[in-house]
Amino acid sequence: MAEVEHNYAARVTVTESAAERVQTLIKMEGKPNMMLRLGVSGGGCSGFSYGISLDDQVNDDDRLFNEYGITVVVDQTSLDMLDGSVVDFVEDLSGSSFQVKNPNATSTCGCGSSFSV
Repeated sequence: MAEVEHNYAARVTVTESAAERVQTLIKMEGKPNMMLRLGVSGGGCSGFSYGISLDDQVNDDDRLFNEYGITVVVDQTSLDMLDGSVVDFVEDLSGSSFQVKNPNATSTCGCGSSFSV
């Protein structure tokens, strides 16, 4: 696995709740080398959509961050739009989900899974 560096000017963080959920999902997958991949793609009702998945691959343009015992992987293009974002895992009456709090988003859709900058 690639060496984790922490000296990037841009960064993404996760809450303890999100890290705990990721650790649970990794255990369920049975692959301890999995990481949380956060990305951005075009589309969605507000212009861009968040992508959150587990991944065991690191690409040349990926940036890695350690938080609460997990590794977060973000490609450089997505990191430009996600700088300063916080990934949280929320459980409430309407269900449970990962949520991205992105300070760069000028607007978000009602479902919270897409945004514009």
